[in-house]
Parts: sequence; C-alpha cells; structure tokens
Amino acid sequence: MAFETNERQALVRGLGLAAAISVIVGNVIGTGVFLKARVMTCNVGEPTWVILAWIAAGLLSLAGALTYAELTAMKPEAAGPYVFLRDSYGKLSSFLFGWMQLFIARTGSQASVAVVFAIALNDYLDGALKQTIFKTSIAGYPYEITSLQIIAVVVIAIFTTLNCLSVRLTGQIATVLTGVKIALILFVGLGAFLFVTGGSFAHFSLAATNGTCEGVADAVRVGSMQYSFLAGFGAAMLGALWGYDGWDNLSFVAGEVKDPNRNIPIAIIGSTIIIILLYVMAQIAYFYVLDPTSIASVSKDSSVAKVVVSKFFSGDAASLATGAAVAVFTVGLMLSSLGTLHTSILSSSRIPYAMAKDGMMFDVFKKLSVNSVPVNAVLFQGVWAAILALSGSFDTLTDYVIFGSWIFYALIGSSVFMFRRKYPDALRPYRVWGYPVVPIVYLLVAGWLLINTMMTAPTQSFIGIGLIILGLPIYYYLNNRRRVSVEDGE
Repeated sequence: MAFETNERQALVRGLGLAAAISVIVGNVIGTGVFLKARVMTCNVGEPTWVILAWIAAGLLSLAGALTYAELTAMKPEAAGPYVFLRDSYGKLSSFLFGWMQLFIARTGSQASVAVVFAIALNDYLDGALKQTIFKTSIAGYPYEITSLQIIAVVVIAIFTTLNCLSVRLTGQIATVLTGVKIALILFVGLGAFLFVTGGSFAHFSLAATNGTCEGVADAVRVGSMQYSFLAGFGAAMLGALWGYDGWDNLSFVAGEVKDPNRNIPIAIIGSTIIIILLYVMAQIAYFYVLDPTSIASVSKDSSVAKVVVSKFFSGDAASLATGAAVAVFTVGLMLSSLGTLHTSILSSSRIPYAMAKDGMMFDVFKKLSVNSVPVNAVLFQGVWAAILALSGSFDTLTDYVIFGSWIFYALIGSSVFMFRRKYPDALRPYRVWGYPVVPIVYLLVAGWLLINTMMTAPTQSFIGIGLIILGLPIYYYLNNRRRVSVEDGE
C-alpha cells in the first residue's frame, strides 16, 4: 500500500540549495506585495515612508533570519522552531507554538491563498464562476457557501495530494512555482518603467490627501483626528511583515535539507535579501505609475499591482495589449497563490510530525509513508484547511493570529541566547552575524511592534492571545496521557 509505514524510516534529505531557497521565497512571496501598498499608503501618507516601512520590515526579517540561521544550522531537525522552543523554554511553549501553527496560522493561511486563487480565476473569467450554493443564518450571522470556496477546497486537495509524494518531487514543484513568483514581480516592476508613458518620479514628492482608504482604522489613517505617525508607521510595518511572513519557513523542513551546515544559512539569508530587493522594486514601480492619493483610493477588493498593469501600453493597440497584460498578471497571481499554498503545506506538515515524536500530539501524526513523508500530518492539515476555507472565517483567524505569531517569533529569536549559555561548546556551523547586537535589535523592534499593536488594536491582540490559550487543555490532556503511559511501562 502507498501509505504503509516503517518505524526505521526517517525523513529524507532531498532538498538541495535551489529547492531550499524556493521553500522560503515560494512561501513568502504571495499576495502581500501586490495588495499591501494601499493600506500602507493610508498608514503613512508618503511614498518614501511606505518604502522605508518595507525596508525596515525587511531588515527586521533579515535580523530574524540571521538568528534563525544559527539555530537551524545548529539543530537541523524537522519543525525547527518547535525544537528551539522545546529545548530552550520547555514543552509548554513549543506545544502552544505548534498548536497555533497547525490549527490557525498555517492552515488559515493555506485556506486564504486557496480562496485568493479562486477569486483570481473568477476575475479572469469575468465573474462567470461565482455562484451561491448554500445560504443560511447561524446565530443571527449570515453564512453561505459559494462555488469559489468549493474551488478553493479542490485546490487544497490537489496540493495536499502532491505533498504526499516524495520530498524531492515536492521541492522541484516549489522551485518551478517560485520562478513564476519572481517573474511576476519583475513583470510588474519592470513593466511599469517600460510600458507606462504617464509615469513620473514627481509622485514621490506628493502625499496621500483625501484618499478613500477603504477599511483602514482611524487610529492608523493619515489625516484622521486619532492619528499619530508612530502608530501609523507601526501599522505599516505590520502590513509589510505580513508580506514577509514565511521567512522562517525553511527551519520547518531543516531535517530534509541536503548538506544542512552549508545550505541552510545560505538559503535563509540569501532568500531574505532577494525578497527585500524585489519588494522595494515593486513599491518604487507602483508610485512611479500612480500618485499616493490614487493608491490610497484603490478598492480593497482589488490590488495596486493590477491597477498598475492596467496602465501598461498606449496608442491604437493599447486596449488589446493592456488586456493581455492584465490577463498575464491575473494568471501569474493565481500561480503565485498556488506556490504559497504548496510550500506552506510542505513545511507546516512537519510540525505535528515533530510534536507526535515528542508525545505532544497524537501518535498517528508521526507515521511516515514509504516515501518518507509524514503523510497523516499532511492529510489532516489539508482537511482542516479545507474546513477553514468553507467556514468563511479564515481571514479573521489569520488577522487575530498575527499578534500571537510575533510573540513566538520573539521567543524563538531569544533562544539563541539560551543556547549560547546552555550549550557553549556545541557545534555551530554558522554563527549569527553581529551577535549579540543583531538579535537584541530584532527582539527590541519585535517588542515595540507587539506593544504598538496592543495599543492600536487591543481587541485583535487579546483575541490572538486567547486563541493560543485555547491549546492549554489539549496540552494537559496529552501530557497526562504521556505520563500515564510512562508509569504503566508502555
């Protein structure tokens, strides 16, 4: 049978350097770089500050990547961040991290990008796909299932199946889809300068005035009575950090990377620098084509990048050529969504595998297929992501969990100090550049972002903490079960 297991099997190191880079770039570059410019312009008002927010968020991610590179090279195991927390702060912190990733953050993100794919496909077909299949009211709240959600579930099922195959094939697919993502950003970024005749660098001296800023809270919207620049810049950085989210992705599959001592640091640091350069180029292109007020007034249901592409070409053949450019962008966005979905399923399925090996998740998740893939973990994750896609609540879940995610990012980053003290003689193939200054700056900025978020979005912050705490009953149940098993001599 395809899914028979053998206890002597272990994860196979089948990811080379290119595939390792693709796991990071493929997961990080999703929709954020194409969508966040609107909200960030409303947060800070001027193009220069938007670009600085992207650079600051990129440098923060790079500081985290430098820190993670030492940790991951030192402990190149499956579900790396889970292992770092377990060995530095104990099993409770690592369990809550794994709980959040498995049930909310990663699966919610997978549901979200699958729906983005369905929406882009519907746009490409001029709205012909969307139909309401089921509609009702639950506790006074309207609920419906549309054909787009069904398409999202089918896409999740397809890529879940692909991830049940060998890790080598999975890595090759990630490499191809990552190439598409990079090509899409280059298409938008370079096309803005090559194919737009009305662009101007004078836009960089303007500010967003009277932009509609649809859906942006007053506390972080330029021009409102409640606005403060510090809160606005913090909100813009959080928006950019959503675009960078996933820079830690390789650490989850570190146990499957070839020559980890060499390839892990190169992949983590190199991919983060590549992404920063691509993102900054994209923002410069947006503001070259559109003035800040126009960007702030883009509909929340559209993307700044699509509006920019719609400005490509002029003259007699403009309509046909522009239509073709928009079609290329839309197809590229769909493939970009698929790439994010694929690499997210690949990396995050290793979390329940590592937890199960520790006795902190159900034993079924530590079984490996004949291809050395934690297939039960992959399948469960796919089913849960599909449920979230059908629930229609995945956007809310991922919004709430951003705050909680950065609590763990900070804790994991601080592990480097714990390991330096606890294991001073351990082999460290890579040592974080600028230690201890770089990790300290990373932790200080992360702390500031958390405090700023609690002040500007207290409801979101405390619900994020609450979702993490929901894992406590499961932790104590599994911990007690494990203790009873040990006492019974099992």
